[in-house]
Amino acid sequence: MGQRSGQDSAQAPADVVVVGAGPVGLTLAAELARHGVRCRILEKAAAPSIYCRALGVTPRTLEVYEDMGVVRAMIDAGLWLDGLCLAVDGAPARTIATDLADLPYGTLGIPQPVTERILTEHLAGFGIEVERGVAVNGLVQAGEKVRLDLVGPDGREDFAHARFVVGCDGAHSFVRHALGIPFEGDAFPYPFMLGDVHLAFPGDLKPARGIALRLMRLREDTAPDLFIAIPLPEHGRYRVSMLAPENLASAGSGETHGIQSERPGPSLADLQEVADRIAPGQIIASDLRWSSQFRISMRLAARYREGQVFLAGDASHIHPPTGGQGMNTGIHDAYNLAWKLALVMRGKAPASLLDSYEAERRPVAEDVIARTVAESINIGGSGGPRDRLADTQIRVSYAGLAGAALAGGAATGDGLPGDRLPVAGDRAPDASGLRRRGVGAPLRMFDLLRGTAFVAVLALDGTLDALSAAEALGVRLSGTGLPVRVVAVAPAGAGLPDPCGVSLVEDEAGSLAAAYGLGVGEVVLVRPDGYLAWRGPAAEAGAALRQAVGAG
Repeated sequence: MGQRSGQDSAQAPADVVVVGAGPVGLTLAAELARHGVRCRILEKAAAPSIYCRALGVTPRTLEVYEDMGVVRAMIDAGLWLDGLCLAVDGAPARTIATDLADLPYGTLGIPQPVTERILTEHLAGFGIEVERGVAVNGLVQAGEKVRLDLVGPDGREDFAHARFVVGCDGAHSFVRHALGIPFEGDAFPYPFMLGDVHLAFPGDLKPARGIALRLMRLREDTAPDLFIAIPLPEHGRYRVSMLAPENLASAGSGETHGIQSERPGPSLADLQEVADRIAPGQIIASDLRWSSQFRISMRLAARYREGQVFLAGDASHIHPPTGGQGMNTGIHDAYNLAWKLALVMRGKAPASLLDSYEAERRPVAEDVIARTVAESINIGGSGGPRDRLADTQIRVSYAGLAGAALAGGAATGDGLPGDRLPVAGDRAPDASGLRRRGVGAPLRMFDLLRGTAFVAVLALDGTLDALSAAEALGVRLSGTGLPVRVVAVAPAGAGLPDPCGVSLVEDEAGSLAAAYGLGVGEVVLVRPDGYLAWRGPAAEAGAALRQAVGAG
């Protein structure tokens, strides 16, 4: 809030106010700024949290970070998570490696405070600072304007107006409560505790760097006794989690879900006691930096929108931490919503485009909740071989949902990369070995998709007539008034001259043809968030682009 007065707030309203400066709010604010939308981001906490509530970053989120321009900073600060070392009932530990070599990225471990620092610095590059110590204690909608009543760090009252507000303010969201949106669900009866500690392994249990540790002792008719350690980037440090003992869980009081920072955190002795019980003499914990209690809850907002106000991240869905899906799902909420808000605010798309946000993202959260609850219940069960892509979020698809339906998409197959051609609503796959005239190194498809515009990818037959058709397509699509670029893909060795207004590449390795299966003269239209909006003949691409934003 800083030097703002109520008068200043009223005279210079933001286009969007983002409430909450965790990873989801920071992503949304940065993406809005990248798409040319003015926003404010408010955070009631005076300082960033030290708690590592989220750690795992999925391959799909790293693709989002690549588009945003922060992936290198994230990778440099993180640690690749390569698998799991598992031991049950004292049996010899076995390591289950995760092979994701066929994806653009693996799974990264990076503590949430570090993620927030990188995103905050990235946001500052757009000239936007997080307004800390600013609490929202009132929200009123009137037509196409939202008023927020604010209280600053000095207790001074203020207000702000915006066309849109997005609540990214966590599981106990004030915005959700103010809207009266039910947050339905339940919680596991067992309280958990976690901590950031250094672990030493005097015996032969020590996992390799980048390998998580899960030790369990099964018990009848109740949850297994367990000790889970996820490696942090710093050598020897882990985030450990386990069931909380009854005496600790009964102390204090607090909310019914989320990390319970108002409850007494476990001591180092509490954590060591569990390690000694499950793996006697095999683990020594030391240097406890922080600890907390939490409950595993599963709740889903009844709706993601009320008028001009939206919910994203934990404000709209929470679920078990199995597979590290929570923060990532929220980041994808923000990535989905930002480009749609930007097009509507710039008058490039009708307000109906915003209806596709809930239509696309709420079913994803429903699926995540159902899957993580099932996996948590079965954590001690045998089960069958686990799908290696289950937690990558690569297979998340909007096929058959509102956003794809706007573009006439049809869903087929199960969404596994490489096993079928992508359809409207699917993630646009990467492809390598593309060559562009004058560029010494090969390019990837993601290099060509990066940015804030739609991208129309057109397959050529290598003739000059086809290149002229690509230029004509670019002219037609620019006439829609929507942000769009054309990428023309010629066969290897075509040697075509530089076109005007079109990016021309040769599919030297044939990987793009294999990934997309485009016939000559066929187009795939890729949305700003990297999902296919449509595929079909070039002559229909203009109408498809308008339909993709609900303007057709």
